[in-house]
Amino acid sequence: MKKIVVLDGKTLGNVDYIKLNEFGQVIYYDLTLKDEVAERIKDANIVLTNKVALNRENLKDATQLELICETATGYNNIDIEYAKEKNIAVTNVTGYSTTTVAQHTFAMLLHLYDNISYFDNYIKSGEYSKSSMFTNLEMPYKDLCGKVWGIIGLGSIGKRVAKIAQAFGARVVYYSTSGKNSDSDYARVEFESLLKQCDIISIHAPLNEKTEGLINYEVFTKMKKDAILINVARGPIIVDEDLARAIDEEIIGGAALDVFKVEPIPAENPLLNIKNKERLVLTPHIGWASEESRNRLFTDLLENISAYNRSEIRNRVDI
Repeated sequence: MKKIVVLDGKTLGNVDYIKLNEFGQVIYYDLTLKDEVAERIKDANIVLTNKVALNRENLKDATQLELICETATGYNNIDIEYAKEKNIAVTNVTGYSTTTVAQHTFAMLLHLYDNISYFDNYIKSGEYSKSSMFTNLEMPYKDLCGKVWGIIGLGSIGKRVAKIAQAFGARVVYYSTSGKNSDSDYARVEFESLLKQCDIISIHAPLNEKTEGLINYEVFTKMKKDAILINVARGPIIVDEDLARAIDEEIIGGAALDVFKVEPIPAENPLLNIKNKERLVLTPHIGWASEESRNRLFTDLLENISAYNRSEIRNRVDI
């Protein structure tokens, strides 16, 4: 019977890990520390990991290991070269969160754009009950219809966001970070042009040498004064210190972030200490994590294992 080790099962929440029993004996851990990895996987045939790093050092004694299942799309936590050397198959899961991330993009944008926190607090604080007016016009907000929405990274999620933005009546333009992406449905523009014309900019690009630190203070100075920036991609694409400065200097209208350079976000991160807190919406990397999305992910992962057992190539990232 094969031994299956789940290193950080808690990162997927309440998915049905019992279904793994059909493939062998399951050893489950909520989380695994760096110095615990080697011991926990040394007798494993199959290992499931989300954020736990698997490298040459902690894999070298796992002589029975034949399959590593990344329980996410990104697999930079796995030493692929070592896996190839040792003929260890590596799979990932893709596409499960496209609709979910797009939904979260708009949830954060509309929360910020419509000043929902302000109006909610206005009523709950009792101020509305004291008012002689049926409404509150002290905090203005704008229509999304007619605005220019810029997308950085027009992959599957970027395209989904583009369609929803159009449904709101926004005009969509995009910038290809690779320089290779082309889509006739939307206007492709250069980076500088996107910065200058867009009312909303959302990031859906991968993290690489072209995108790391792409959004910095100089970039913020080229954006519209009331522009909103949204990042649901990877934290290091934005320089946190520069964003905090730009918000407090009111160089841009605000930002909505679901990802950060370091996660969980350190207490000393300047974004947590800005003056203009109402201009910033933060969520703890949950844009991918609806119940439906996590269940889709787990179903896909189970199929990866089934396919491997049938000697089929499915979602392999090592070949």
